[in-house]
Amino acid sequence: MFALVDCNNFYASCERLFRPDLAGRPIVVLSNNDGCIVARSAEAKRLGIKMAVPLYQVQEQIDRENIAIFSSNYALYGDISARVMTVLEQQAPAIEVYSIDEAFLDLSGLDSHFSLTEYGQQLKQLVYQHTGIHVSVGIAPTKTLAKLANHAAKQYPATQGVVDLTDPARQRRLLALMPLLEVWGVGRRLSRRLEQQGIRSAQALADCDVAWIRNHYSITLANTVRELNGQPCMSLEECPPPRQQILCSRSFARRISALPDMRSAIAQYGSRAAEKLRQQSALARVVTVFIRTNPHATEETFYSQSASRMLATPSADSRQLNTIAQTLLQTLWKPNLRYMKAGIMLSDLYSPGHFQPSLFEPAESPAAARLMQAVDQINQGGRGRGRVRFAGEMLSTGWQMQRNRLSPAYTTHWDQLPIVKA
Repeated sequence: MFALVDCNNFYASCERLFRPDLAGRPIVVLSNNDGCIVARSAEAKRLGIKMAVPLYQVQEQIDRENIAIFSSNYALYGDISARVMTVLEQQAPAIEVYSIDEAFLDLSGLDSHFSLTEYGQQLKQLVYQHTGIHVSVGIAPTKTLAKLANHAAKQYPATQGVVDLTDPARQRRLLALMPLLEVWGVGRRLSRRLEQQGIRSAQALADCDVAWIRNHYSITLANTVRELNGQPCMSLEECPPPRQQILCSRSFARRISALPDMRSAIAQYGSRAAEKLRQQSALARVVTVFIRTNPHATEETFYSQSASRMLATPSADSRQLNTIAQTLLQTLWKPNLRYMKAGIMLSDLYSPGHFQPSLFEPAESPAAARLMQAVDQINQGGRGRGRVRFAGEMLSTGWQMQRNRLSPAYTTHWDQLPIVKA
């Protein structure tokens, strides 16, 4: 038995958490460089604000309806997410953090002791009490059904935010109401193919022959059919598998045409990628750098190229990885172009001690590992990221991601803690 706990309008809810003056006011959150709308409060949704729409297209409506606008505050969202997951971990024997705002809980055996609907209501109350975030809860014997249950908990106010699908008859009633696109793993292209076969609802998909689905589509969709019929095919992943590669990339707030600006960008991306690498206790053997201009600027020359280099011994040392990245950048750089994006990727990852080096290659220095550990501890402390940086990262800053409507780091920066006056 699974429960899917999903935070309601998470980004917008985080922004409202420390701003009681925003109660009832529509909120939208913008993407990188304040380009498109990536999150909306319930009030903004009711006004017809669409996801992924460019800000300039709805600016007039935003001004007219007095909608609050925020740049993406990833430090705030990540910290509030961690607090929500901590509460959930205390209420279930096992948990899978599926994304920043949702998690699966293992409820095996709990249904024999108390009502799962009441349990879901208690979860909602506890999360709100400890974090101020409202959540919806979907409960079902499979993860796919739990996803549908959670969707119903958000869509139908009469459920009070909790839907329990342990009853097969209730499962069938909900499946009949749900369109194909609400089924976990069924995208637009697949739904069109299914609709051509006369399969137009979640219930119609559940009624399909599993062997026929496997032969005409895929094993994955066949497992989805089984899950819609209450047969678990996906278990809880308490420890997500480590990433096979780490990518750090951003579009620039303004086009870059000077090499020092690009060097600064690559240095920052390299340091951030190396930090992520150390967070999962891994070492990288391959460094890749890419740069590109705007493919949609027809009046300009389009240029997109990448270069890679393999290390003799895997490393997580920001200094070594950044040195290689700068060398690769030099081979890629073409003057007199206006670059819109660049990035660095670390791949061919190893756990420490799992790589057999050459007899004549020196092992990574323990002193280097201790230095990187000290840098991470300082940068991840309460004074905010970037307290210790490499000189190359500070060559220029005008290209950095534009976030003109960024809210304070209320919970992760000592200098930005909320002030309460009694």
